[in-house]
Amino acid sequence: MYIFWIMSLPYPQESLGEYIRRLRTGCGMSQLELATKADVHIQSLGKIERGKTTKLNQKTMRGLAYALQIPSEYLDSVVKQIPIQDNAVIKFCPCCWSPGSPPEAMWTHIRSQYCFLCGTKLRNNCANCHEPITSLKFRFCPYCGSPYKTQI
Repeated sequence: MYIFWIMSLPYPQESLGEYIRRLRTGCGMSQLELATKADVHIQSLGKIERGKTTKLNQKTMRGLAYALQIPSEYLDSVVKQIPIQDNAVIKFCPCCWSPGSPPEAMWTHIRSQYCFLCGTKLRNNCANCHEPITSLKFRFCPYCGSPYKTQI
């Protein structure tokens, strides 16, 4: 898990198309599979990978980030060609998040600290072992097996 997280960091001077293609092929997905999972039109994804599109709207950015299991800040940094912090992680509300679904857009903002729906402090690490959360693909921490979602 940690190796994939390191490998998902954008390379310096990597274009958006190169970055998306590298992550897509690294996950073993076809363009159609990624487009479907990200809820992006296949032709739009093709344009992005060919370098014809260099900017992303918020819906496309969130969809690609969810489908590729990366923080949206990674895509934003590639689009803007600015460095990212190596410790960027995914944040979610342990009360409002539904396992297997993407995080709400407001939770992924770099300055967000509390859920805008219920006011709960957003979590970016496992409550049990404190390892950073780098994917919300599964319901449990890959290191210790603790559930991410608060039991109500």
